[in-house]
Amino acid sequence: MSKRRTKETSLTLGECISQVQDILRKRFCLQKLNGRPFGMESQHKHLLELLKRTAIQGESNSILIVGPRGAGKTMLLNDVLNALLEVKQVRENVLEVHLNGLLQTDDKIALKEITRQLQLENVVGDKVFGSFAENLAFLLEALKKGNRSSSRPVIFILDEFDLFAHHKNQTLLYNLFDISQSAQTPVAVIGLTCRLDVLQLLEKRVKSRFSHRQIHLLNSFNFQQYLKIFEEQLTLPEDFPDRRFSQEWNQNCQSLSKDQTVKDVLQKQFNSSKDLRSLHILLAYLF
Repeated sequence: MSKRRTKETSLTLGECISQVQDILRKRFCLQKLNGRPFGMESQHKHLLELLKRTAIQGESNSILIVGPRGAGKTMLLNDVLNALLEVKQVRENVLEVHLNGLLQTDDKIALKEITRQLQLENVVGDKVFGSFAENLAFLLEALKKGNRSSSRPVIFILDEFDLFAHHKNQTLLYNLFDISQSAQTPVAVIGLTCRLDVLQLLEKRVKSRFSHRQIHLLNSFNFQQYLKIFEEQLTLPEDFPDRRFSQEWNQNCQSLSKDQTVKDVLQKQFNSSKDLRSLHILLAYLF
């Protein structure tokens, strides 16, 4: 087997291919983007600024990310969270709680999951609370370090947000939005949903406590932009160990995106579904 040696490394061709497969499989299967989500620059900036105000300045906020399945809602949020955690002050202080409407099917289960993710099982112990609000307030109070300015910010992420609206009395949503409107522990409540009519599902008391901030994601790119996304998803990062191999690989990816047979296949995929998830599924079969 031939060897490719550079100043940076002495990887064999087989080792390079193995690393390429590892990088691309993570990118396609775990929805890890190569760079920023395409065409979402303004939404990325808006969401990042909002979360920075919560994580650094202690300002509570709530927002909904709305778009069809595969539009990139989760990828956008993950990219923003990664950018947020690059700030040392944020990385050492902020807490994340991830809930999913398909898993946390009622408020009792959701509260247990919040307790687990905040690692407060020992603090709660055998305490008995009179209401959901009292229990949640106790959890957030346990995170404080003395005053509000030193309280640990909490980012609540509610995937399949519309399903939480079907919980009895919408107690979880009411209390989370109520906290985000009050001067308690700084929290950010982020809901992800594919339903455009999601606000119509909320009770009046819940809706009145929501900030009504929304980010709408739509797959509005054309086929030429779709080809560019295809090329970017196959491109190796700049920090790939073997620079010569990565340059050759990236040049071949550019040639591949111009091949008429490949363009015909992608055109059919584009006409069938423009979402990035289906493109990742298609590419995953190749690696």
